[in-house]
Amino acid sequence: MKEPDFLLFASDATLIGLAGLAMLVLSFIAFMGERRRRNRRDIDAVGVLPWRDIAALTSLLGLLLMALAISGWLKG
Repeated sequence: MKEPDFLLFASDATLIGLAGLAMLVLSFIAFMGERRRRNRRDIDAVGVLPWRDIAALTSLLGLLLMALAISGWLKG
């Protein structure tokens, strides 16, 4: 599979920004999973994944990566 040209010539800040964006998307998905778990009909049907912890960790990592990317973009 050929790598797209915009990724081939992207700066480190752009790649970090894409990773941060992916973490924020994963955080949103985990938040929706936690919301679904919290509003379940059967109280005994508890899931296996710790959605709250996943959402917290990925949002923290995503915000940190986005801050690094923005810093890199501003420095040029």
